[in-house]
Amino acid sequence: MSFIAAFAWSYILWLVLTAGSKGLLWSTQELVAGLIFSAIVGYATRGIIGDKAVRFLNPVKWVLAIAYTPVLFWGMVKANFDVAYRVITGKIRPGIVKVPVNLENDAQYAILSNSITLTPGTLTVDACPEEKALYVHWINIPEGLEWPENSEPVSGPFERWARRLGE
Repeated sequence: MSFIAAFAWSYILWLVLTAGSKGLLWSTQELVAGLIFSAIVGYATRGIIGDKAVRFLNPVKWVLAIAYTPVLFWGMVKANFDVAYRVITGKIRPGIVKVPVNLENDAQYAILSNSITLTPGTLTVDACPEEKALYVHWINIPEGLEWPENSEPVSGPFERWARRLGE
């Protein structure tokens, strides 16, 4: 089943990257080449991806991922303005904070860690599932949040989305 998931994702990516290159959506040669290359990628990565990769073929996950995109972009926009303000004024208080999280699997940790890292002013340094925590470098640690009680001050709504997307 991991072959099918890797094949499907590879073929979808192929179709997205080659759409409209010959004036049409896809030529017959592009479709056939995509099938061949996707089969090679699916076969080569079947042992790496594992059996849980099938969950990414679930259409509900795709809808959730599309719904998450504006949330992530809005977080990035707000963070960009905050970092611009900090650069202009010089008001920064950088440091690394231990952010407690309530996540269950590696996919959830990866989604949350990458979401935090994509927003300017924060960088996930380490993910520690055994401690149920992330270590995040933060450009401006507000007073009293040196030891946050949850991830909300650092990541906003990202943890809730990571739990939904990585189930």
